[in-house]
Amino acid sequence: MAAASSSDRSGPFARAGRAIGRALHLPFTGTARGIRKATHAHGAGESGLGKLIELHAVNGAGDVMITVALASTVFFSVPTDEARGRVTLYLAITLAPFALLAPVIGPLLDRIPHGRRAAMAGAMLTRAVLAVLMSVLVATGGLELYPAALGVLVASKAYGVVRSAVVPRLLPPGFSLVKANSRVTLAGLLATGAAAPIAAGLQQVGHQWPLYGACVIFLLGTYWALRMPPKVDSAKGEHKVRILAHGEKRPSLRSVGPSVVHGLQANAGFRMLSGFLIFFLAFLLREHPLDGQSAALSLGIVGVAAGLGNALGTTVGAWLKARAPEMIIATVQGLVLTAAILAAIFFGAGMVAVLGATAGLCQALAKLSLDATIQRDVPEEIRTSAFARSETLLQMSWVVGGAIGIVLPLNGVLGMSVAAAIVFTGATASVRGLLEAARGSGSGNARPRVA
Repeated sequence: MAAASSSDRSGPFARAGRAIGRALHLPFTGTARGIRKATHAHGAGESGLGKLIELHAVNGAGDVMITVALASTVFFSVPTDEARGRVTLYLAITLAPFALLAPVIGPLLDRIPHGRRAAMAGAMLTRAVLAVLMSVLVATGGLELYPAALGVLVASKAYGVVRSAVVPRLLPPGFSLVKANSRVTLAGLLATGAAAPIAAGLQQVGHQWPLYGACVIFLLGTYWALRMPPKVDSAKGEHKVRILAHGEKRPSLRSVGPSVVHGLQANAGFRMLSGFLIFFLAFLLREHPLDGQSAALSLGIVGVAAGLGNALGTTVGAWLKARAPEMIIATVQGLVLTAAILAAIFFGAGMVAVLGATAGLCQALAKLSLDATIQRDVPEEIRTSAFARSETLLQMSWVVGGAIGIVLPLNGVLGMSVAAAIVFTGATASVRGLLEAARGSGSGNARPRVA
């Protein structure tokens, strides 16, 4: 009787405890279910693309944790009188990963197409280990941080190259490559935006705490990368394409189609514009804030505008039904050229913000479209190398643009005129070829998609 009475008394408390537990747990499980529903929509769950979308979100969250941790160190924050020299060093540091990627990492990954899951997991694990190492070094902010930061950049770009090569294997039926690429990229942007305030909160606890957070996130990414669908590594149903356009015995990067070549030219112009605007406006607005605003507010206005434009471009790409990425690239070149010319004529806070937003939007759409042409036109055997080499070219263009922005006199009208000239140069080199390639695609003469 006593046992039964005790059970009766504990029953309501146990049920209440379970109800409270469910209520507390619901926001997290509900959010997780909502995220899973979004990432797995329209067949992405069945094809495996949903898992890649989630993995890329983890990648973005981990990267922003490291960025926030380094933001208050000598890596980014420097006195004004030393800024130009330190920024030049930063440009050299950012270029180094791509110098390694093109001749080494790309061809290496081409030779191990059945190890893509392991390659992505290795890139995640490397950053987890380096995050712990940097947590020891971040307090001093000395130059010893640079080798570790360089390692993080190399691992991050290696992951990005493999991720781009994996997307065609995971396309759901009816998905265009532009749409798939933008879904993956948008997930990374959203995760970055969500993780940034968390990283800032951890930064208030201690400089090393965002790095601890990054370590945990990248360890999760390592596990998720290994759990990607087996077809990421499988070569079942694939045939290596032998294109002998220049007499090669094996496919080479010289055998890529005109869409890739002209898409690279256009994106190089966009990336040069991005590097130029970042560094030119950073120095210009520090010395000459817009319309009487503070330097921090002026930089914030332009930065937020560019970020919103980039997010909008990625979102548009996620819903884009177009199958002609060449037309997308040619169109956005006209848009950003118009914005740059207007910014030069009517220089001011509003037009600079408009240019930043337009450049962000157009660069996002152009890069998604370039990825789609590489995934569509480049033979499987050399696709990873193609991504590595394209990223090298684009990063070199960004560095050149940044260098121009550093040395250019701090005159707003002159700067916006140079921005317009950069876009015009890229458009002159690429628009005609892009339009011809788009017409050829529409007439049925497109190169076969290799995936």
